[in-house]
Amino acid sequence: MFESSETLESIFSLCGALAMAGWAGLILLPRYPLVVNVIARLVIPALIGLVYITLMLSKLGLAPENSGFGSLAEVKALFTVDALLLGGWVHYLAFDLFVGSWEVSDARKRGVHHLLVIPCLLATFMAGPAGLVLYLLVRTAASAMSANRSIFQGGNT
Repeated sequence: MFESSETLESIFSLCGALAMAGWAGLILLPRYPLVVNVIARLVIPALIGLVYITLMLSKLGLAPENSGFGSLAEVKALFTVDALLLGGWVHYLAFDLFVGSWEVSDARKRGVHHLLVIPCLLATFMAGPAGLVLYLLVRTAASAMSANRSIFQGGNT
């Protein structure tokens, strides 16, 4: 299973397409709970997660003797095996999409306008944690602006 580079390339492409469908849904259909809370948060990450599990369980035995997670050198050695490198990549795809779905849900719950969330989603897609930090900053700023509006509106009543 997963013996040829063509098979690994196909898995790479398939997982990428699945993730892109999830991201498109988050950006274009944020008001649809089925898209945000089920497809982008659960279904697609779970499917990609199954690919990750299969890759790791079937190919971890190919890892070089000096590989592991204890140092940067060990991780580098681990990722010299193409199937394990692909496992690392699909790990990012699944988790970043999950984080993006949380951003959309959290923003909706807090009243953060979706146009402010879109750059955060793009940043999460491209740079994972940087996009999450951006979203947390946007969320904080939107909350502060909302509180200021409430103070001023409260004074007029």
